[in-house]
Amino acid sequence: MTWSNLTILFGSLAVVALGLRLLPRHPLHKARPPSNEVAAAIFAMVGVLYAVLLAFVVIVVWEAADEARATTFREADHLAGLYWNARQFPSAEGAELTALTLRYAHSVIDEEWPMMRDGHASALRTTELVYRIRDTTNALAPVGPGQQVQFEHAVAHVEGLATERRARLNRIEDAVPPLLWAPLVLGAVLSISFTFLFSVASVRLHTTMTLIMTAMICVALIVVKELNYPFDGLSAVYPDAFEIFLARLPATH
Repeated sequence: MTWSNLTILFGSLAVVALGLRLLPRHPLHKARPPSNEVAAAIFAMVGVLYAVLLAFVVIVVWEAADEARATTFREADHLAGLYWNARQFPSAEGAELTALTLRYAHSVIDEEWPMMRDGHASALRTTELVYRIRDTTNALAPVGPGQQVQFEHAVAHVEGLATERRARLNRIEDAVPPLLWAPLVLGAVLSISFTFLFSVASVRLHTTMTLIMTAMICVALIVVKELNYPFDGLSAVYPDAFEIFLARLPATH
């Protein structure tokens, strides 16, 4: 867990603990009658609504991160397929195409991925490589039915590569829009605040239960924060698929 996440967690616990410590000294708190039944009914409703919202958001960000990871592997699969199709062409165009696939993989790993981690769409050099790969593939001159089949597969892989790359770049946006963060944070504050309304004989027990609830909510929000952007955070998507493609190439590539 990063320092920022630890600051959020322990900062929230410290604020809640301080509030619980100061609450009994407040004149309004001493004067109010016990109202555990009313507070419990409202707390149950607020808690259920917030739990549903939080569960929905966690599922959304988890699926977004999982899809971003799957997209990178589909893109790398198309790149690998194109590489092997290009090796079936003995011409200079085939050799050039295999070299372009290798340059593309290195460009994605070394140039595009760091930019995506910082929230930028893509590297210009990687985009130009996609155009060159498409032009080089379309310029192939298949000889015989065998190479014609390989050519058709190569064209399909190029289109698949471009499609999956666009899908990957579209994932650089946050999965949780800023408008949804407001009810998430507000719901957390309300849920924790309602625990202050309960009258518990043991102050230590009241504090312990409230802090446990606060910690659980904070951890859930931290999970959402870490999964919100697929290419950064504790569960960031890395270019493993492209590294695997390069690692499995034959020694004579």
